[in-house]
Amino acid sequence: MSYAVSAALQAAVYQHLLADPGVSALVGGAVYDAVPPGEAPMTYVTLGPEDVQDASDMTGAGATHDFVVSVVTGEAGFHGAKEIAAAISDALSDAALVLERGALVALWFVRAKARRVEKGNTRRIDLTFRARVEG
Repeated sequence: MSYAVSAALQAAVYQHLLADPGVSALVGGAVYDAVPPGEAPMTYVTLGPEDVQDASDMTGAGATHDFVVSVVTGEAGFHGAKEIAAAISDALSDAALVLERGALVALWFVRAKARRVEKGNTRRIDLTFRARVEG
């Protein structure tokens, strides 16, 4: 197993979401690896947890990365958050990301979970994607 490609995958996902016209039309530059200190924007996207499993074979090292991209909003209802989640899903599903280290073999949507948090004042949608990488 190799975890060596993890940082390169995260950087590529982050840059891809920032550059995607559909995502930026809905959240502007409010895509974060970590939410900046101070007051967060009303709606933003953040990269979240990651689970990695070995996917090495006879041809070389590889791994499967399940990672979360979250939409967080203080707006009433889920409609706006779901539009952003759809744009993220469109941007990442089957994206041909170029990594600084290793290579992306495939990237696809796995699941989503929408819920209210903080006594119902905040809505959050966690989108899980799976990436198969080599290197």
